[in-house]
Formats: sequence, structure tokens, C-alpha cells
Amino acid sequence: MSVVPKDAVARHDGAVQATSGEFAGWWTWTRDRFETANGPFWHHDEGDRIKCAFRVEKKHMNGSGAVHGGCLMTFADYCLFALSNKVLLDARGVTLSFSSEFIDAVYEGELVEGTGEVVRAGRSIVFMRGMLSSAGRPVLSFSGTVKRINAPRKPV
Repeated sequence: MSVVPKDAVARHDGAVQATSGEFAGWWTWTRDRFETANGPFWHHDEGDRIKCAFRVEKKHMNGSGAVHGGCLMTFADYCLFALSNKVLLDARGVTLSFSSEFIDAVYEGELVEGTGEVVRAGRSIVFMRGMLSSAGRPVLSFSGTVKRINAPRKPV
């Protein structure tokens, strides 16, 4: 299990870094309670590309013994933000649109990896596409747009 120290200093975008375990040196966001509860999901800057990953646990499984489709879509949405991070910089964003196609099943213990690209980055909208894979086989293709926002909306 990868560990993020409780006193970890967050990066400019709020990400914190694992210091031990399988994902030591990788980053994750802890401000999104849904992703934190359903992950942990990780991302790593490899210079020429961003790679995202998570190790499948029992909590990710559906009743048929494969990873729940909602888990894969949640991870793909996480990937959208990791991919767009260099474009968004210090701004925040919200998912404006998301599309995915299931290609193959994933099982407990497998490593799921996400890669992709920014197709176009406008002033307020970033367009991306990517692929989730496991053991070299594609499992989910996805595309989406993220809208840049200046500040989080306050509840009414």
C-alpha cells in the first residue's frame, strides 16, 4: 500500500506525493472525497507524457467479479484532470463532458494504467482523449472536456 504522510506538503495544484509503497514518487489529489474513497488513484509526470494508475482492490469489484464500470469511468475522469494539469496550471476545472467505451474486463490485483493527450486547449475549455489499459490490453477508451473555472462555486 502506498502512503502519503499526514503532514505532506501539497503541490501548487493540491496534489500530495506518496513516499513509500508501489506508487512512491507518484502524486494524488486528496481534496476530492469521492476519488479518495474510490481510489486511491495516482499520476506521474514522465516528461513527455502523464501516466495515471491504480491497483485493483476488492472494493473496486462488481457482482460479476470484474472491476465496476463506474470505477473505471471515475478513474478516467481523474485522468482527464491529470492530463490537463499542465494546461490548467493554478486554475481549477470541472468536467463538462465525458464519453467512454468499455473494451475489456479488469480483475482484482491488476494494475490499470491511463494515458492520453490534450487534443486542444482553449481559453476556457480543454479537450482530451485517452485509453485505460491493463497488462498491455486496452480496457476503456475515453474522451472529455474540462472547463476552466476561477473559483469554486459557493453553496446557496
